[in-house]
Amino acid sequence: MTARLHRLANGITIAVEPMTGVETLAVGLYADVGARSEPAGLAGLAHMVEHMVFKGAGTRDARAIAETIEDAGGSLNAWTARDHTVFHARMLAEDLPLGLEVIADLVRAPHFDADELEREKGVVLAELGEARDTPDDIIFDHLQAAAFPDQPLGLPVLGTEESIAAIDAEALGEWLRTQYHPDALVIAAAGKVDEDQLLKLAEARFGDMAAGAPPPHASAVFAGGAHHDRRRFDQLHVALAHPGVGQAHRDLHALSLFASAAGGGMSSRLFQQVREQRGLAYSIYAWTQPYAETGLFGVYCAATRAQAGEALALARRILAETAETLDEAELARAKAQAKAGLLMGLEAVGSRCDHLARQIQVHGRIVPVAETVAAIESVTVAHARAAGAAALAGGEALATVGGRLAKVA
Repeated sequence: MTARLHRLANGITIAVEPMTGVETLAVGLYADVGARSEPAGLAGLAHMVEHMVFKGAGTRDARAIAETIEDAGGSLNAWTARDHTVFHARMLAEDLPLGLEVIADLVRAPHFDADELEREKGVVLAELGEARDTPDDIIFDHLQAAAFPDQPLGLPVLGTEESIAAIDAEALGEWLRTQYHPDALVIAAAGKVDEDQLLKLAEARFGDMAAGAPPPHASAVFAGGAHHDRRRFDQLHVALAHPGVGQAHRDLHALSLFASAAGGGMSSRLFQQVREQRGLAYSIYAWTQPYAETGLFGVYCAATRAQAGEALALARRILAETAETLDEAELARAKAQAKAGLLMGLEAVGSRCDHLARQIQVHGRIVPVAETVAAIESVTVAHARAAGAAALAGGEALATVGGRLAKVA
């Protein structure tokens, strides 16, 4: 069925996509604000708010929130990224009123108890410690810091020990008051959902919010640099990044397809040459990460300390060669992978809800799937090569975890 877009009088966007053949739904509140909008010295604030709203909201404490959803067979989740935050529920169709009620309580009536906050800081510090003990996780925070040094976009979503300690209940409340305004909010639902019911519920739960928009975040500029974490692990992990493009940039699909051809799967150049032919690494792949106005294009590799330098040198050479010699067959394979990934993901209720909301946040409208597929298909070899070459020419950020990277002659 066709997805439809509505707006409440105060500016909150409502998106709904009924799906046939399902008995469940997904509903979420998608805030177009994330960690990159945090005040100086309070890195991790957005993530801490996400944690703390579950400690008590509305008439429910933490246990009651969990039991209310799980008694109905549903699940409640949330996540924080650098440019957005999500509160998301999956449940049976008849429980839509309950799901939207709890989500509304989380963002509009959290308790933010000071004692609970101090306890939750311990939980977040444990999460931060776990991330730091996971080389293929923490390396991307290091890479982000190297790519965008001394900029909000370069700070870790989880924060640091110092910034977490500085967060108090007043800062939590101020974050919601300054950032969660209707112009930055999307309520999306997909699955067995009644459109009229969703609109009435959204109006009842969110219609009285005062119109407005959050403050604009600072623009980010790729600077490049290096960050080396010398702690020793069994492998040396390497992440390399070049400047990418923004979420709505005309080169986004071209760069994504270039990344896929270069290192997006087992048939890619990086995998075949670095792993299969030379045996230099167990894991290697290329990726893209777009943000509103900029982005990253990069490669991740895990290898022995003795071979990591050689693997990195070869990866750099392969990227440069791909920008010159990418062919029609490789591009066609990358297009097939992109289309399959898009369409397979949209078969799940939760993924379709997320996709619907992100399309609105990025493009301000519901982008038909056929339009996205056509945009992927329209990319030419010349366009993909040019997008890759532009990224490679824009500078480099490098991060390593696991020891010293040996120089290669």
